[in-house]
Amino acid sequence: MTAIELLAPAKTADIGIEAIRHGADAVYIGATAFGARAAATNSVEDIQRLVTFAHLYKAKVYVTINTVIFDEEMEEAERLIWQLHNIGVDALIVQDLRLLSLRLPPIPLHASTQMDNRTPEKVQHLADLGFPQVVLARELTLEEIAKIHTQCPSTKLEVFVHGALCVSLSGRCNASEALFGRSANRGECAQVCRMKFDLLANGKTMLKDKHLLSLKDNCQLDNLERLLMAGASSLKIEGRLKDADYVKNVTAAYSEALDAVIAQHPKEFCRASSGHVRMKFKPDVRKSFNRGFVADVNKPDANFDTPKAMGEPVTKSTVLHNGDGLCYLEKGQLVGFRLNNAAAFRPVRGIQYFRNQDTEWDKMLSKPSAERKIGVSIDVYDNHICMTDEDGMTASVEFENNFELAHTHQTENIKRQLSKLGDTIFEVHIINIYMHKNYFIPSSLLSTWRRTLADALVAERMKYYPQERQVHEPISVETETPYERTHNRTVPVMICHHCIRRQTGQCLKEGGKTGEWALRMANGTQFRLDFDCRNCLMKLYLA
Repeated sequence: MTAIELLAPAKTADIGIEAIRHGADAVYIGATAFGARAAATNSVEDIQRLVTFAHLYKAKVYVTINTVIFDEEMEEAERLIWQLHNIGVDALIVQDLRLLSLRLPPIPLHASTQMDNRTPEKVQHLADLGFPQVVLARELTLEEIAKIHTQCPSTKLEVFVHGALCVSLSGRCNASEALFGRSANRGECAQVCRMKFDLLANGKTMLKDKHLLSLKDNCQLDNLERLLMAGASSLKIEGRLKDADYVKNVTAAYSEALDAVIAQHPKEFCRASSGHVRMKFKPDVRKSFNRGFVADVNKPDANFDTPKAMGEPVTKSTVLHNGDGLCYLEKGQLVGFRLNNAAAFRPVRGIQYFRNQDTEWDKMLSKPSAERKIGVSIDVYDNHICMTDEDGMTASVEFENNFELAHTHQTENIKRQLSKLGDTIFEVHIINIYMHKNYFIPSSLLSTWRRTLADALVAERMKYYPQERQVHEPISVETETPYERTHNRTVPVMICHHCIRRQTGQCLKEGGKTGEWALRMANGTQFRLDFDCRNCLMKLYLA
């Protein structure tokens, strides 16, 4: 049986805790340095707090060390890695293979998507280097994922299922570094892809002031079963810069969808962590930030009009609230406003409005919106009591049986008192009473037993948490000199599956006219476009 992991992002430890409460089997988070989101850093102490909470549910915590690391930073990286190992982090997501030359602790390493992991040969190479889990490139097809799984069956495959799509192949975007000295491979992406461009064909302007590289977002809710069948074992939600409301809602949506898929294949798949999540709301990914969703991540489309979230379409059945945010497109520009009086709002005929902020939804998610409980059974005997959780962990309390016989039946009171586990991570599924006589046991003593058992079972779960370890011997791996050190103008600043020719109806395979195409920014900077039609790739070079 394959354990399936729903992997959620965490900008902070508190957001990571909410992700686990809402159904994540694992979370990934940045530390004090070397994460691909420089604006999402966390202290080792905060990460330790997240690790402690996650491990209660057998959920894992991965830390991102997924940037290019310069020679003079290697010593600092090694110290940080040892600190993360010492607090119980489950794995590191890494990009720079030169880390393998360091004296590393026995912590598993996962290969970041920043390594551009698109082929069975690349994945097998990483497996040979000791990577048990590989994060695949976002733009792979189901067939490509299945081929990798077939040829590398022992390697766990991590696949992005939701969130922003990079227009460039992962780890191959040098545009931010080339233009602004802010490297996407060093966690400082300036998001060139979300900026406005003019499209030029043979020197003439075809489109002006359009977001030609701003891709719509990824959403694989309807494809989870096919992804699992293809060999994906870790389903990853993008968004380490997203707020708690986003993580709560999207994690909950995918957790429910994953549970439904597993229910259809109970002998093939199971969840990778423990506990049952009870939602206090109905998840809806359309309610959280998105730029619209692509139908095919292998041939993604851009939203030429705006890189911002437009939200859900407003229909006749939409219930609007005071304070809601609405927007619409006017002459290719996004116009937004806030509803001060929802009852008085009268839509203008012919305009499609979108709600990009739902005040009632925001209020609901600002409150506790889910709880996660681990099922336990309790067995009461003449001289001891046991609590056993769904993972088979057990705690017990022994006592001297000097109780008097009761005048009334005690079974219901015993069950009622022992079931009051509301402030713990546990919930009672069944209580069995094996006492030979109808003893009177004070409710205060039953409460004491209940608290003692819960505390002891928590300690037992932490003591026997199945921590994975992986021994590393320092090895030297030959790598290319990073673009950040060379600024080689013969290297593409982007390599994209997104094709502007295809989206504008000028695909050369479908009769489009040949010619020289380019993109021009507002400051006059131009990119020459090169179309590799055989491989359906578009490359951008600084002109």
